Amino acid sequence: MSQSDGSGRNGALPLAIIGDSPAMRDTLSLVRRVADSPWNVLIQGETGTGKELIARLIHLLSPAAEAPFIEVNCAAIPENLFESALFGHEKGAFTGAERQHRGCFERASGGTLFLDEVGELPLALQAKLLRALQEKRIHRVGGEREIVVNVRVVAATNRDLRALAEAGSFREIYSFDSMCWILRAAAASSPRGHSGVNRAFHRS
Repeated sequence: MSQSDGSGRNGALPLAIIGDSPAMRDTLSLVRRVADSPWNVLIQGETGTGKELIARLIHLLSPAAEAPFIEVNCAAIPENLFESALFGHEKGAFTGAERQHRGCFERASGGTLFLDEVGELPLALQAKLLRALQEKRIHRVGGEREIVVNVRVVAATNRDLRALAEAGSFREIYSFDSMCWILRAAAASSPRGHSGVNRAFHRS
């Protein structure tokens, strides 16, 4: 397996990519297209298919490449701290909140917020996340002031969110304009070759 620098008519990539299969070329083509857009992105694929790499490429190839790239592993945050982690909190909002805290949405201002393992988000917080994506406004925990946020969200999961939605444990994101591009990362065993994207579409 060779290492590709992504050179060609689109120029070199900011990250080294391993492999030069048709699937990988499709991936890079689609990543470049979505990177130039303002749309939020959902990446679905098995563990080890390069979802984080795709997220970083989208950011680095976007007009906001110099802005922050903030990564959150949704599976690693205790449920009672999720809201504070994403939206921040005001001093005294809860026991132990000794000072104001800016959440990931604020810290990613102007750039990209990468929500890894988004399928692990608690159901109640999914509604607040969707509202933030649609309205581009948040409230810190314990705060009354509305805060405008200019953030592109790239989310990734190895779970079947459509099946989770049908089971009632995940909101039906496909019915919203909030996640406009859905990229499906193919497994390494895919007949098309190394990990890549095999489908993408824009929700209008």
